[in-house]
Amino acid sequence: MGTRNWTEVTEFLLLGLSSHPEMQPIIFGVILSMYVVAVTGNTMLIIVTCTDPKLQAPMYFLLSQLSFIDILLTTIIVPQMLVHMVTGFQTIPFKNCITQLFFFMAIGSMEGHLLAAMAYDRYVAICKPLRYSAVVTRSLCLRITLTSWVVVSLNSLLYSVLVAQLTFCGNQVTHFFCDITPLLKLSCTRPVVNEMLIFTEGAAIVISPFFFILASYIQIGAAIAHLHSAAALKKAMSTCSSHILVVLLLYGSVIRMYLRPSSSYNLDQDRQVAIFYTVVTPMLNPMIYSLRNQEVKDALWRLWKKIQYVCPSRDFQPALQSGETQHQIS
Repeated sequence: MGTRNWTEVTEFLLLGLSSHPEMQPIIFGVILSMYVVAVTGNTMLIIVTCTDPKLQAPMYFLLSQLSFIDILLTTIIVPQMLVHMVTGFQTIPFKNCITQLFFFMAIGSMEGHLLAAMAYDRYVAICKPLRYSAVVTRSLCLRITLTSWVVVSLNSLLYSVLVAQLTFCGNQVTHFFCDITPLLKLSCTRPVVNEMLIFTEGAAIVISPFFFILASYIQIGAAIAHLHSAAALKKAMSTCSSHILVVLLLYGSVIRMYLRPSSSYNLDQDRQVAIFYTVVTPMLNPMIYSLRNQEVKDALWRLWKKIQYVCPSRDFQPALQSGETQHQIS
């Protein structure tokens, strides 16, 4: 395309997930299936945590927010990718690309903050159980959520503005969505300011929740080590296992994708990690929390029984009323 000012780049060409056209139908079917499962599973979690009377604890409010984040994260990426695969039209306007970058970074960072809040909830529940109801309240979780949204939005806005001001030497993005690393690779000069922000301010926003989670679990581990009851130990471990798995899934992907020099950027590996982070993880999170949390499983079962009870009752109501009328006449 030649060296030109970024204002002359009116659109980007997303090269997609695979460079092998014969694989597109298979990839399309797999990604679509995972997307449907992810949206359905997280929607069910939101419904049960918002409607079931036994899931009104602050922990489940945070879980509903995590499910909402997972739906947003996969929705800003997957539908566009599927449309590009079907139509073969893989361009995205410049402004739309920067907008997608903004939402992706904000939502992705928000997930880490929610997991940190959930770690604090588990810390208080295990280490200070008598003070749990007084310390961890729904209003506290709401304030944490709103504050986190403000922080991650400002951070994402800063990155988006800096990327929009770069001078691009091409418009072919070696990715299936507008992520910061492949966009930086298109810069005509090394984006030193952007890279410095990634390893300083960006690391503080993204990695600081991880260190908070780590510190929380160090104290949780110390508290669990002093438990002498096997039942209490089993209960403490069960309340943390789901959260630990989700944390490992998230930060394993984040560290692999972003916290490394741009010189080590590898197209194929990073696209594989990105599809894991944007599709697989949102699909697995509701499964992890539903299969490893007895209260969530019970709530899902109660919801399923309500659905089974309501639907047949509507179908057979007219027949039942007709039978009752005939009985009364006779």
